[in-house]
Amino acid sequence: MAKRNAQGAGSIRERKDGLWEARYTVGRNPATGKQVRKSVYGKTQQEVRKKLTAITSDLDNGVFTEPSKLTFGNWLKIWLDEYCGSIKPRTKSLYENCIEYRIKPFLGSVKLQKLKPAMIQKFYNDALNGKQDNKKAISPKTVKNLHGIVHKALQQAVEIGYIKLNPAAVCVLPKVQKAKINPMDEQQTKLFIKAIANEPLRRLFLVALFTGMREGEVIGLTWDNVDLKNGTIYIAQQLQRHDGEYKLMPPKNSKSRLIVPAPYIMDILKEEQTAQKENRLKAGPLWENKKGFVFTNAIGGHYSQQYVHKKFKNVVQSIEMPSLRFHDLRHTYAVAAIRAGDDIKTVSENLGHASVAFTLDIYGHVTDEMRQSSAERMQAYIDRLQA
Repeated sequence: MAKRNAQGAGSIRERKDGLWEARYTVGRNPATGKQVRKSVYGKTQQEVRKKLTAITSDLDNGVFTEPSKLTFGNWLKIWLDEYCGSIKPRTKSLYENCIEYRIKPFLGSVKLQKLKPAMIQKFYNDALNGKQDNKKAISPKTVKNLHGIVHKALQQAVEIGYIKLNPAAVCVLPKVQKAKINPMDEQQTKLFIKAIANEPLRRLFLVALFTGMREGEVIGLTWDNVDLKNGTIYIAQQLQRHDGEYKLMPPKNSKSRLIVPAPYIMDILKEEQTAQKENRLKAGPLWENKKGFVFTNAIGGHYSQQYVHKKFKNVVQSIEMPSLRFHDLRHTYAVAAIRAGDDIKTVSENLGHASVAFTLDIYGHVTDEMRQSSAERMQAYIDRLQA
């Protein structure tokens, strides 16, 4: 294969030992004027071509640093800037905060190629046990989140040939205790519905309670995704605060879904539409609902998460259930749906979960209770037959 002289250009060959080698240039030696060439290796031509493409792209963009000189902190910045373009802005912002305040102060100065599993393990353990300077101890779940960032960044370094193995892959994470869900039972649900009878956000709370929609999904619901004629709601977005302003973003897991709520909920939405039209007439030129939000204030502005949270807390405190969270409305819906006979796949799809396995992990105890009740009912039936 003919040699190329442009910086970053490369050539690929199969070696006598069966490995594939890709060679690329990283500039010229200032003393001799000769090109400085480096190599990456792989088991297949496709593997080294992928590594070569990534490296030459970094060279063209001016972000390439010789791997032997690259610190983990430098690499984390490159990874965020060049390889995280497809993640949601809010997620990227969370990554940036974790990297800046949690990871870089303790691992950032370590050379990427010198980063060892034991260093990362100690970092996790110290963070968990509060042994890091000026940092509070964190939960096992937060350690898992940190590991997610560290592992992804290092795996990308493996993919482009900067390091051979991912040192985070063999780290042992602390066991994360499954959070206990707190759904309302039937009596508590009745009490909650009675308490919101005169609440301005009554219809918003009812839609959340009887559809299982997430808070951001309910607040971000727009009329173009509500089909009152056919009785369906298309959940394709959520309203989230990012960089000081609210923005419509894809739902969690980027998983849009079509749900068919109970007719009662569609009637509630019709009531909301009528009330909104009345408010629009009263507001006149002050009306501002350009995006068509379903739930709005008197002049068409969408509700903020802080406002919804405040109103919700006022309600649950009034009925002596102060620990209840807005997200528990979602749990209440799920448990009620399962007990009403919905199969777990339907419940999972309605909730927008990533998988049925995830739904079972959260609500499996409910199905276990139902199976036990079924066995008891069958035994009672058998006893009656034998009496």
